[in-house]
Amino acid sequence: MKKILICAAAMFCLLPGATVLAGTANTAHTAADTALVLPSGFKATVIAEGYGGARHMAVTKQGGLYIKLSRLKDGKGIYYLKDTNGDGKPDVQKGFGTFPGTGIYIKNDYLYASSNSEVFRFKLNAAGEVINPDQPEKIITGLVDHNRDNSKSIAVDDNGNIYVNVGSYNNACIVDEKSKTAPTPCPLLDSVGGIWIFKADKPNQTMSVATRFATGFKNTVALDWNRNTKSLFIIQHGRDNLDQYPQYFTKEQNTMLPAEAMFEVKKGSNGGWPYAYYDHMQKKHIMAPEYGGDGKKTATVKAQAPTVAFPAHLAPNGMVFYTGKAFPAKYRNGAFVAFHGNSAELKKGYMVGFVPFQGNKAAGKWEIFADNFTTTNNPHRPCGLAEAPDGSLYI
Repeated sequence: MKKILICAAAMFCLLPGATVLAGTANTAHTAADTALVLPSGFKATVIAEGYGGARHMAVTKQGGLYIKLSRLKDGKGIYYLKDTNGDGKPDVQKGFGTFPGTGIYIKNDYLYASSNSEVFRFKLNAAGEVINPDQPEKIITGLVDHNRDNSKSIAVDDNGNIYVNVGSYNNACIVDEKSKTAPTPCPLLDSVGGIWIFKADKPNQTMSVATRFATGFKNTVALDWNRNTKSLFIIQHGRDNLDQYPQYFTKEQNTMLPAEAMFEVKKGSNGGWPYAYYDHMQKKHIMAPEYGGDGKKTATVKAQAPTVAFPAHLAPNGMVFYTGKAFPAKYRNGAFVAFHGNSAELKKGYMVGFVPFQGNKAAGKWEIFADNFTTTNNPHRPCGLAEAPDGSLYI
């Protein structure tokens, strides 16, 4: 059976029976609350509740689950969950870390976790448990945090590098609020709107232009190291407020644009922000109105074509490439995506999507994998995803 596990405010686990971790208010769940719409043969189970503000997750080889919280719970920003008696529920639930944030990742027996301005790591023991929870090692400091689009999602590759998203707090590089035009070059790109790369084992590193790995991506909360292609994939949150230029865009068009786009990023990749945005209907990058665009002019900046373009404002907040064997073969090496927002184009949102992959390319159209998280009584919004050692999927 295929399983999905759900955890957060509530967390779910999906298997060919699956699990979910959900993270909204601390409310009890009824059977109706967990009646997710899933592919045939899958099952979802709520494994933990009461973790409002749960963001990303990481699973140990031993099956322990670490959750990063954007809001402290009982003064703690990370929680460790483990089922030691085999009843499917975590009887061990321990909190540590005094910093809220989004990013969490396990690599080479270290747990990496981020605040909105720093990245720390904790050494794990042979059981996958943190050895000194009160003494993390600070790996990166001084990341830009202006209290908007400030989630520092992270991923670690196989060569000792850690990648950090530094989103832009500014929608389209309008540095003069009285102006409708933005400067060229955008002065913000030195410190936001991209992915920065650091050594995973070097303490107290700071960001600079020299450590910038990729640029022109407004905010990429969802990112993952693809172990099959050995490359980094990200999904960008698109810009807003196109209707501030009513001569070119209607309010309805503002709800439909721009695409939330997935990219395979390499050193020097450029997504085009703020000079351009990707229009999935015209299938090309369009010049931003702040830089002389009118909704039709093709962008002049050399922007990378996306791997997949999703509808606007779905807010992709989590991504994991599935390597397990518990799910049917079509899911192998494909990408699951947690959508935290709502699409006017689809007339729905707050769901988990799936993109089939062949190598580093999408092998077909993306599809909705898990739906109906948000009900009248429980407005759950998926955020983080993780794969368990047995092939279950945590949400």
